[in-house]
Amino acid sequence: MKHVILGAGPAGVIAAETIRKHAPADEIVLVGDEPEAPYSRMAIPYLLIGNIGESGTHLRHAGDHYQRLKIDLRRGRATRIDSARKSIALEDGSTLGYDRLLIATGSSPATPPIPGIAGAGVHACWTLADARAILALAKPGARVVQMGAGFIGCIIMEALAARGVKLAVVEMGDRMVPRMMGPTAGGMIKAWCQKKGVQVHTGARVEAIERAGGAPMNVKLSTGQVLEADLVISATGVKPNIGFLEDSGIRCLVGVLTDEHLETNVEGVYAAGDCAEAFDKVSGKTIVSAIQPNAAEQARVAALNMVGRTAELRGVTQINVLDTLGLISASFGLWEGVKGGEHAELTTADRHLSLQFEGDRLVGCNAIGWTEHVGVMRGLVEGQVKLGEWKDTLLKDPTKLMEAYLARAQAQHEHAHVR
Repeated sequence: MKHVILGAGPAGVIAAETIRKHAPADEIVLVGDEPEAPYSRMAIPYLLIGNIGESGTHLRHAGDHYQRLKIDLRRGRATRIDSARKSIALEDGSTLGYDRLLIATGSSPATPPIPGIAGAGVHACWTLADARAILALAKPGARVVQMGAGFIGCIIMEALAARGVKLAVVEMGDRMVPRMMGPTAGGMIKAWCQKKGVQVHTGARVEAIERAGGAPMNVKLSTGQVLEADLVISATGVKPNIGFLEDSGIRCLVGVLTDEHLETNVEGVYAAGDCAEAFDKVSGKTIVSAIQPNAAEQARVAALNMVGRTAELRGVTQINVLDTLGLISASFGLWEGVKGGEHAELTTADRHLSLQFEGDRLVGCNAIGWTEHVGVMRGLVEGQVKLGEWKDTLLKDPTKLMEAYLARAQAQHEHAHVR
């Protein structure tokens, strides 16, 4: 059996290792499109801070790891898949056949169509090549403008601030991390960042990036303001790498659509990671959730099914825990709430807690500063725990999460075992 894995990020590497564990004699080809050893993008901010060197970003540190496991690691980029012939066309003109295929091609930065964005001094923060360019420009005192204050943007912002740059952040939304946090929480994060010396421009967009000889760039905002910059970081979101699947017969919506086994509509073809669209039991919809824990679990489940060991994905984890210059925030599940649902909210000077209910289940939450409840929030949301009378308690006092979890989750667990 020949397994081909497109994508050498965390999903691809974990899938290859899982296949090797359960199918010692099968052929495994792992295809990556960067001239680097497989690495974790989530480690790049630590590289920028200086906590690790480039080798610290590598997913596996033994130089002979892939050779030892008889994983054929190749450099290439897929341009087309012929699912009828089980053949992959690569950018260099070669083709690659397969018996089982895993699409783990990840995502790429979504670059907005802004005049001047393609010029010198503007970088995404997505690859090791990007990191090298940023390290050369983000010297202490350098003027840096960052476009985007989403989850990834805030992680990058943390690394830039640690380098001692003069940082300004521009976010189109009316608050920071608008796809993770409600107005109160997003506003608290903005206020915190400003207190830490970061300029934050919300409700604004970059309209042009202009250069005049050796002078710094002028970054023009929709508000009329002009920011001087030695470096511009584009962190305006990502999009799944699925363009090469056009005319392949493999069904895609936002990402590559999969079932509970991570198999696509084409038999023998699977998907995992940032490019995969999988079913989320909390929302009852298929979603792309581009976080590394999801990539790892999806890769494991897909790989087991690829070698004939039936496994199902329990669900997609909708969880974001963020450290923004020392302020810890968390978002779980349907944090915006559901139609007809109830909610409870508690806000103090430096803490915020918002709980969203559907019936007697907690289906989503936002939190600022409530670090002691992160595990409990996740357990209640993902476990779809029926709260019973505890819901009324939480509506009156949202801080009783731990007591509710201990009382109801344990009872639900015991009931399931009795049955």
